[in-house]
Amino acid sequence: MADQPPVAPVRTVVDDFFGDKVPDDYRYMEDFKNPEVQAWVKGQAEYAERTLAAIPGRAALLKRIDELDAGAPYSIYGIARHPNGNLFYFKQLASENVAKIYIRDGRTDEERLLVDPEKFPKVSPEDHFSLTFFRIAPSGTQLLYGFAASGSEETVIRVFDIATNKDLPDSIDRIESEYAPPYWFPDGKSFAYGRRRKLPADAPETEGYKFTQSMRHVLGTDPDTDVVLFGSMAETSPPSGEVKFGEMDFPAVIITPGSEWAVGQVKHGDETDITIYATKLASLGTADVQWTKVCDRTDLVTEFTVHGDDIFLLTAANAPHFKVVRTSLASPNFASAATVVPPAEEYVVDSLAAAEDALYVGVLAGVPSKVFRVPYADGAPLEPIPLRADEPSAVVGGARPDLPGVFLRTSSWIRDGQIYRFDPAKNELVNTQLVPPGKFSAPEGLTATEVMVASHDGVKVPLSIVHRTDIKLDGTNPTLITGYGGYGYIFAMRYDPTNLAWLERGGVLATAHVRGGGVFGKEWHHAGRKSTKPNTWKDFLACAEYLVKERYTSPAKLAGEGRSAGGILIGRAITERPDLFAAANIAVGCTDMLRFETTMNGPPNIPEFGTVTIEDEYRGLKAMSTIHQIRAGEKYPAIILTHGINDPRVEPWESAKATAAFQAATGSGRPVLFRVDYHSGHGMGSTRAQRHEEDADIWSFFLWQFGDPAFQPK
Repeated sequence: MADQPPVAPVRTVVDDFFGDKVPDDYRYMEDFKNPEVQAWVKGQAEYAERTLAAIPGRAALLKRIDELDAGAPYSIYGIARHPNGNLFYFKQLASENVAKIYIRDGRTDEERLLVDPEKFPKVSPEDHFSLTFFRIAPSGTQLLYGFAASGSEETVIRVFDIATNKDLPDSIDRIESEYAPPYWFPDGKSFAYGRRRKLPADAPETEGYKFTQSMRHVLGTDPDTDVVLFGSMAETSPPSGEVKFGEMDFPAVIITPGSEWAVGQVKHGDETDITIYATKLASLGTADVQWTKVCDRTDLVTEFTVHGDDIFLLTAANAPHFKVVRTSLASPNFASAATVVPPAEEYVVDSLAAAEDALYVGVLAGVPSKVFRVPYADGAPLEPIPLRADEPSAVVGGARPDLPGVFLRTSSWIRDGQIYRFDPAKNELVNTQLVPPGKFSAPEGLTATEVMVASHDGVKVPLSIVHRTDIKLDGTNPTLITGYGGYGYIFAMRYDPTNLAWLERGGVLATAHVRGGGVFGKEWHHAGRKSTKPNTWKDFLACAEYLVKERYTSPAKLAGEGRSAGGILIGRAITERPDLFAAANIAVGCTDMLRFETTMNGPPNIPEFGTVTIEDEYRGLKAMSTIHQIRAGEKYPAIILTHGINDPRVEPWESAKATAAFQAATGSGRPVLFRVDYHSGHGMGSTRAQRHEEDADIWSFFLWQFGDPAFQPK
């Protein structure tokens, strides 16, 4: 390439952490609105755009990705049932950029579009809106839904009236939708929801998620007069004393059909273990409310579901692979809770959902997820729901405690799954035919392999490998390995037809299920966070080395990728072993862990990563911080850093600082690009076109660096 990206000036600031003097050459970039910084970012973005556009094979690759994704006429997800038989779901046509909300009549199967975000008024033509959730009213005649603009995750709630086909006047902003989703009260005239504080324009970034509250909104009233149900400033006085909320606690009120109890859930930042309280539903918002503790943070409960007077808890207490226990909401006692699903060595209990007839429990048998039906009778056995051999994994959807059975969405690595309805009366799975087969839904000639790879300390790490059956293991195959390793997150077995654009070129796709994730339960998660975080990238490196050793590929044909918290994984992998990779993608990545705590999303993440205010946690943060491991003159692989400007989770300046540092340091002569999308965020809410463009850019970049003749600029 003839031109070069703009050079970032070095203006070093030195921090003192427990006597450790740490230089920061690009601290000024954290003032991201500074015109000088914005000009540099714009110059980087334009340079990346020019460079990527000049790769000869990119246009054809993008066209193929578009074609593969249009192979099925539409996709459906997020199915919800109503007792009147109607189904509600998100649906996205192959020709559409975003999903929309539909209703399907339970008697006639007639389908109708309800909410179309493409018709929402825009500030500018480049804006787009994406739907984030919906909740059906008890009557089935209304639904509330959330939406956000241009990937910002700044969610707004509105209420749609099905009879009139119009929104009601109600509109509520500052919604905390991830940790405090809304729930209707049985009257159908009000709902509970989570809301963030209204802050002054000059409030520090770190205040953004503090002191959220669970509120009650009555239709037709002013949201600013809504009553606090649960959270700071709420009148919550159980017999054991007032409920105490930390500044980074996320309170939520969960209301379950058919139960006279309301559950108060407290999520402690991004910690996976929650605290749960219960109270009579009728007492919510009154002076008589009495919250009784069901379980504490130390009880290691990560999920729950309610059926009548009983609450079922997914817990790792004395069960690293998790178990399910039951206690009464009227007189909860976690210590004496009955075990419903015992812990087991051969699987990890992963999820639970209550239906009218039974509890449906998801378990991880390695990577695939199986589903058991567990009747409510004491001592009832676990009844496995049989799956097809070519659709070995499934997740539960559409569960309601007032309706029998559930829906199952099946999957595999190499073919699309289906949406089934499980009929407990007949004990059978019925294909709903809701999703038609697509042209590329079940391609021939693909192989998926699960292997266990010994890591640096001998611990075996699962690695999933997908490729064309006919490739030769001769070290020449273009290979992309992906990992994450945070929050106990699990890479679910999933097929995406657009991956064929990589696979049909002889490419290999590998997924490393590293420590920090949850594939083997609580201990696996805790073995890759804070001071044990190095296991995350060392597991990833071991998996990459396996692909080279077994001749799937070679370092000249190997790329690594990590998104968000996975930015720690890939950033530290290429700084520890730059010789192992030809290229890397750091996507919306956490790259400066000593400064992450200063951002809006930093304080909630302290339980996962640590704080610089505690010495041993500071040492762990520095070890996992990519920017602080970059060495001048090191021959780093080619790097493409991708980020959306509207990202509320990882500040774009993290990628900007890492870009500047890598560009200044690398001695390999390979490019370092900063790909910026000014109309997206962390990836949630991106349009189909945005996802396709990003994939085409990243894969073209990799193939260029691998020396593929079709991708070499003239």
